[in-house]
Amino acid sequence: MISKVEIERIGKQIVHSAFEVHTELGPGLLESVYEICLYEELTSRNMLVERQVQIPVFYKGKPVLKDFYIDLLVEKSIIIELKAVECLLPVHEVQLLTYMKLANIKLGYLINFNVPLIKQGIKRKINGYF
Repeated sequence: MISKVEIERIGKQIVHSAFEVHTELGPGLLESVYEICLYEELTSRNMLVERQVQIPVFYKGKPVLKDFYIDLLVEKSIIIELKAVECLLPVHEVQLLTYMKLANIKLGYLINFNVPLIKQGIKRKINGYF
């Protein structure tokens, strides 16, 4: 299990990386562009990052025919859900929290790149205590 201090350190790197990508690209592109560029930025910082990670859904111990996909999973400990939308909606936060609960991940970031200032587009979410 990764320590809280390490998770916080990784979280700071995620935020810095999002700033770097937004500074380089600005708003107005497709989500998939930001995903691959944030992936590149994080991996250039020697972080383990996986893209489009499948999360199976189980009900009463049995798999159901529904899969979800995490945009980016960082160090197997933090989920990043990316958006490039005019404004974040409550359903986007529910989406992130659903992924966090299904994957048993304690920390997640919802990042909307379609904003003038990236700090306006970053939301940090916690699933329970860590």
